[in-house]
Amino acid sequence: MNSQRGITITGFLVFAVLLISALLLGFKIGPAYMEYSTIQKIFRAMANEPSLKNATRGEFNSAFNARAGVDNIKAITYDDVQIEKDGDGILLSAEYSVRVPLFGNLSALMEFRPTSKP
Repeated sequence: MNSQRGITITGFLVFAVLLISALLLGFKIGPAYMEYSTIQKIFRAMANEPSLKNATRGEFNSAFNARAGVDNIKAITYDDVQIEKDGDGILLSAEYSVRVPLFGNLSALMEFRPTSKP
């Protein structure tokens, strides 16, 4: 007796639908996580920059705008960034949320809290 092995067409279709759904979800919410990662990178770079340790708020805002413009940051502005003294350095942080429409009336709401703390 020879038994057949493999996947049925129904099994393949179910697997394909699940895979495509997961990929589409990733493509929709992925950019928000990439922007969060970029903001985190900017905060760490700015916190380690010696010229910004004693900078005024205006100088900080200009430096942030320059970096955010290069990296195409749209989720936050310099007004959203909190600056705290941390010993002889500074600690940068922000809080923001991103709403991404998925399909129909279903959306994903993601809340982010980037910080310069390692």
